[in-house]
Amino acid sequence: MTAPNRSTLWGRILVDELAKGGLEAVCLAPGSRSTPLTVAFSEQPDIEVYSHLDERSAAFFALGRARRNGESTALVCTSGTAAANFHPAVIEADRARVPLLVLTADRPPELRDSGANQTIDQRRLYGNAVRWNADLPEPNANERTVRSLRTTAARALSETHGVPPGPVHLNCPFPKPLEPTPVSDAIPERFVETLAGSGREDAFVETSSATQTPDSDVIDAVARTLATADRPLIVGGPSDPEELSAIEPETVVDVAARVGAPILADPLSSLRFGLHQRVTDAEAPGNSSTDTRDDRPLVYGGYDSYVDALPAPDTVLRFGASPTSKSLRHALRDAEARQFLIDPAGGWREATFTATDLVSGAPSAVFERLRTTLEERETNATDDSWLSKFADAEARHWSVRNRATTVDSLESDPFEGAILASVLDHAPDPATVFVSNSMPIRDADRFGRPREAELTLLANRGASGIDGITSTALGAASATDDPLVLVTGDLAFYHDSNGLLAVGRCDVDATIVLLDNDGGGIFHKLPIEEFDPPFTDQFKTPHGLDFEALAEFYGLAFEQVEPAAFEDAYRRSLESTGTQILSVSFDSDRSHDRRRALKDRTRDGLASDRR
Repeated sequence: MTAPNRSTLWGRILVDELAKGGLEAVCLAPGSRSTPLTVAFSEQPDIEVYSHLDERSAAFFALGRARRNGESTALVCTSGTAAANFHPAVIEADRARVPLLVLTADRPPELRDSGANQTIDQRRLYGNAVRWNADLPEPNANERTVRSLRTTAARALSETHGVPPGPVHLNCPFPKPLEPTPVSDAIPERFVETLAGSGREDAFVETSSATQTPDSDVIDAVARTLATADRPLIVGGPSDPEELSAIEPETVVDVAARVGAPILADPLSSLRFGLHQRVTDAEAPGNSSTDTRDDRPLVYGGYDSYVDALPAPDTVLRFGASPTSKSLRHALRDAEARQFLIDPAGGWREATFTATDLVSGAPSAVFERLRTTLEERETNATDDSWLSKFADAEARHWSVRNRATTVDSLESDPFEGAILASVLDHAPDPATVFVSNSMPIRDADRFGRPREAELTLLANRGASGIDGITSTALGAASATDDPLVLVTGDLAFYHDSNGLLAVGRCDVDATIVLLDNDGGGIFHKLPIEEFDPPFTDQFKTPHGLDFEALAEFYGLAFEQVEPAAFEDAYRRSLESTGTQILSVSFDSDRSHDRRRALKDRTRDGLASDRR
């Protein structure tokens, strides 16, 4: 490995080691101080390079790519505030356990705290939001220092896939010259011939990730409690990227079937959609297809409307992050039950503090061992009415939803949830569907019916912000050949409008469904709604923006769609090439009232059935 100067050589060694360690993609934001890294990545044939003009968009694009495929993606920026613009995505990667490798270029140490332009203290810039951080040594033609550099690079990449996975930060100081300008006698010939070139084809340091597996006594305790429960329940919360790819839904379904437990599957879990489904076509209680235990579904998605109206479980087995549904969270909070919380890192992700047992282990390994244990154990005959109550409530919920989403109903009383229902009912098989925070993800939870299609539903629920939504979705699209559907609210769309540049620069396409209610519809769920002023001006914040002009600015197709005509427009977009924006306008007050009315209708129907 040759180089005209030490900074160029340093960049090449670092990138070479990352490539040998398995790094496959990097997002670059332009800048001067990061030149050695940018040149090195552009020369590396084994790493795909994505170029972004905006650091915040670059960071969320990298986040989306890593979230979709579970593999670490690298980020590169210049010094100063450029590095600070990575911070929101780093926080999301931390909370959502997404592997991300952040490389921030820096001035050499002697310029720190000197008033030098574009120089800030970048060491430990991201605080405890990263799994590990290191300030790299300055470029130096010293074999021991190079060994340190290669070892640090290998360790950093490995740490992104630790337990739990997450972001890692390497701060990289580079002295001038930054570009590959020759400097005489900068690198001794003997040095180039030895460690700098690293004739190895493999990584300098081979690393492996640790895993946690509960011992047999823990598995036996969980199996025994499930097997003897009268009202067992399994809850699958939002999955981390590695959980999403590792867990076998069929195994979870088999465990549930053996103990007679309904599975309440968050839309962001690996359970709501897929070939493991045992969902009937029953539309209402009393349908003969739900009268036998074998025909009843085990995976439920409509629970937000009814879970707190059914008897409480006596045993709960939970995995994944905290459920999207507030009704479900509160029902679990109020249940006097033994609750096993499975977490691969032994972390506490249960904000109501009602879990009774923390099981440290990968959910995939826990369920596989549970299945084996339950095969050898007699299970208690679960109260047959337990599953019947869920089956009837589930059928009632989808019957109410289906009547509310007909063309006639949408013409007279449109609401945003109907769009999420249509998006998920008619998404291609397979497809990646990315859903924005605030109301869209809640509507996906309420109205996204379980189906056999291989849908990967994603959202930024680690810190649950609305920043970077478009960029994250497009980053996810870059990691797969599946078609992408993005459902976003108007404020989130406005907030990350810079992210649309990636459509052309990074060669990704999407169907973008824009739910435009002219402001923050989520705030209607807060008590502050009763106080106006300041509710409208300071919380709902109507903006009056014309998004067609924004689409034209980026050269994207735009269509204003009436709610009743959305399904046809959606199908046309899915069959088309390129990126289309389908904008659907709503009154947020009416949509909010409609959601409440549909929930009341489901619950009233269940109460009537009991009478």
